[in-house]
Amino acid sequence: MSDPPPDVRPRLLVFSDDWGRHPSSCQHLVGQLLPKYRTWWVNTIGTRRPGLDRATLGRGLEKLRQWIRRGPRNEAMPENLTVLNPRMWPYFTRSYDRALNRWLLARHLVPVVESAAGPVVAVTTLPLVAGLMDKLPVARWIYYCVDDFSRWPGVDRVAIEALEERLARRSDVLIAVSRTLQDRLARWGRTSHLLTHGVDLEHWQPAASEEPVPQLDGLERPLVLFWGVIDRRMDTPMVHRLAGDLKRGTVVLVGPESDPDPALCEPNRVVRIKEVPFGQLPRLAQQAAVLVMPYADLPVTRAIQPLKLKEYLATGRPVVVRRLPATEEWAEAADVVDTPEAFSEAVRRRIVEGVPDGQLVAREGLAEESWAAKARRFDRWALHLESPEASPGEDAGDD
Repeated sequence: MSDPPPDVRPRLLVFSDDWGRHPSSCQHLVGQLLPKYRTWWVNTIGTRRPGLDRATLGRGLEKLRQWIRRGPRNEAMPENLTVLNPRMWPYFTRSYDRALNRWLLARHLVPVVESAAGPVVAVTTLPLVAGLMDKLPVARWIYYCVDDFSRWPGVDRVAIEALEERLARRSDVLIAVSRTLQDRLARWGRTSHLLTHGVDLEHWQPAASEEPVPQLDGLERPLVLFWGVIDRRMDTPMVHRLAGDLKRGTVVLVGPESDPDPALCEPNRVVRIKEVPFGQLPRLAQQAAVLVMPYADLPVTRAIQPLKLKEYLATGRPVVVRRLPATEEWAEAADVVDTPEAFSEAVRRRIVEGVPDGQLVAREGLAEESWAAKARRFDRWALHLESPEASPGEDAGDD
């Protein structure tokens, strides 16, 4: 299918996590699409209920700064991207909460959409905007389903499921990142395209560097490294068993905290480090003996398609992960385990033996998983307004 000429291409209105806050799959995809499509990116509130804790206070202050500033941080934005920061009410459980947010968002965004010279396509990863579907004069709604947010710790499950059902039933095109999420959408009578996450191989395979990594100074080697959100999805017994079995070394958990198990870091060999810039993660990875993903086996983790899995594999380091639907797909490229005992044994074996040749061969499949290839499929399925929607397809191969 050929690309539409520039003068008839739609403009994108994207609802997702804050641009630049962390490199989500939606940011990767839109970053690939920006050369073709002018885009408004709408920073939104999160799905978790606000609480009286440090994380909520910090996030609240961050949103207040955005609203007062009326724009993104003082940093260069990619060409064709405009970041919007509409004010929002941080609750959505009651009908009043949802009505207030619908009014706040519509007041800000309707004039923006109406200012476009041509059609606008709305893309959302968040069920929270379902109430806007009757308010915004857009040509098409795309639901890019990246997670089962109803299963996340600290969210109002009933409210989120009701919003997602409305969004799923009324969206024009649905794209899911895993078969588990496709099955979830099918409960509401909808079929969806499957688009698993991509990876930027060049970013994760940096040239050898002697540049120090200050965050790791003073930690006993070897290092066993995790990066990502540190929350209740982590398997505390897995982490504890490994820390107890190690004779030397440090288990390092890197990333923002969101109400993690207080016992998670009780062992002396477990260290938490605040999140580091995305550009520094490849250097951290090269300092690690093993990269790990010690998630618990939960409904929320069975639905996720973790970005870090392919990133881990692309670094060339040994990788040990919990057996879940998303990790099972790459079982030949990493050690996939079910229990704390197997997790500890596999990590300690990889510290000594490194990556087996068979796993390195299996990782050659990452060459077909670039974000550029994923964006071409997203473009073909969702953004060609002049042609009827293609039948829901598999994430395999390119035209």
